[in-house]
Amino acid sequence: MNISKLSKHVVLKGGTIIDPAAGTEKKGDILIENGKIKFVGKVEAPKSAQVVDCKGLVVTHGFCDLHVHFREPGREDKETLESGSMAALAGGFTRVCVMPNTDPPLDSPESIRYTVDRSEECLVHIHPIGAITKGQNGEELTEMGAMLSEGAVAFSDDGLPVTDSGMMRNALEYATMFDIPVINHAEDLCLKKNGVMHEGKISTHLGLSASPDITESNMVHRDLELTELTGARLHVPHVSSAKSVDHIRKMKKTSNRVTAEVTPHHLFFTDEDLVSFDTNLKVAPPIRTKADQKALIKAVKDGTFDCIATDHAPHTIEEKEGTFDLAPFGMIGLESCFGAVNQVMVKENKMDRVKLIQMLTVKPRRIMGFDHDLFSKGAEAELTILNPEESWIFRKSHIQSRSSNSPYVAHSLTGKIKYTIIKGHITALS
Repeated sequence: MNISKLSKHVVLKGGTIIDPAAGTEKKGDILIENGKIKFVGKVEAPKSAQVVDCKGLVVTHGFCDLHVHFREPGREDKETLESGSMAALAGGFTRVCVMPNTDPPLDSPESIRYTVDRSEECLVHIHPIGAITKGQNGEELTEMGAMLSEGAVAFSDDGLPVTDSGMMRNALEYATMFDIPVINHAEDLCLKKNGVMHEGKISTHLGLSASPDITESNMVHRDLELTELTGARLHVPHVSSAKSVDHIRKMKKTSNRVTAEVTPHHLFFTDEDLVSFDTNLKVAPPIRTKADQKALIKAVKDGTFDCIATDHAPHTIEEKEGTFDLAPFGMIGLESCFGAVNQVMVKENKMDRVKLIQMLTVKPRRIMGFDHDLFSKGAEAELTILNPEESWIFRKSHIQSRSSNSPYVAHSLTGKIKYTIIKGHITALS
């Protein structure tokens, strides 16, 4: 991965330009001047311009991930804002939202300000999501208004569900004052207990403790009901089960206050892949059955899901090399994201390529209220250039994260990021 500053004039020449905001796809050039979009169309390159040959490549908006864990402060041995930024660049992401389950959590205006200030030193845009409750202990609401004024973009206790329905109602009602999303980790801990994977034939065969799909769908259903009661905005993270999809699809028929995301790994893997006992496949919520996978794929295609988010969750080698029951939940996913979802959705399930890219660009930006017309004149050049047809094997050498807990290693993916442009820099990927 090679990162360099953009020249005063840069021409992206001869690519297929996908504008996810307009929903269009056409061949053309893009002129960037002083790090900003100058012109999109047919460009005569200035003599001094840096020319990037984009023939055979797609040029589109930089990807936006609403759900990453960068571990700073507290667990910089797993990830820092800088190393997380490198992983994001390698995956074509120019903007990410970091979850608050750091040590200590992002549960105060001061912690939000720290993250915002530190992110200015990084090569991607990083937005903090504030904790719903102080210490993520589910007992007392945080100072949402003050945290928003310091740069928080949403609220979540991700990693821990808000189990108290009264507390969740209070959080949703308070959030209506600001019209920002509340994101609840949807797992019923009374049902989950010590479950480390999906409850079914595979868990019985492997002899691993497990939890059923209603561990998630019960909590999703509760949160949807509370959202309808309060009129708040709810964003449902990392949906993994067909039952949850059904609840969300039903609610969306009558409400525009609900959005939802799906992860690449819940689309790419099934519980049958866990027969390897690969602890990198231990995630929360767990990877489920082929029937659930099929339901998730359908929900991507029919628009039930608004966006794709990686839930990038770094852990140390020492932690992940433990036994399956003791290893922590989570996998990294930024670097492998596009290759995985493009393979599953476009190559294998014939999804329209523009619609998939919209789920990685304009749609997540709209959920968070970020600028999303990135090809307009004067906009910051925040772009991803990719080869949608390239087949490649994901190797450890592709990982830029400080951690390497990826189950995609040695898997064949389709679609590869070639360049990422953001903050006046261009990242070239081999």
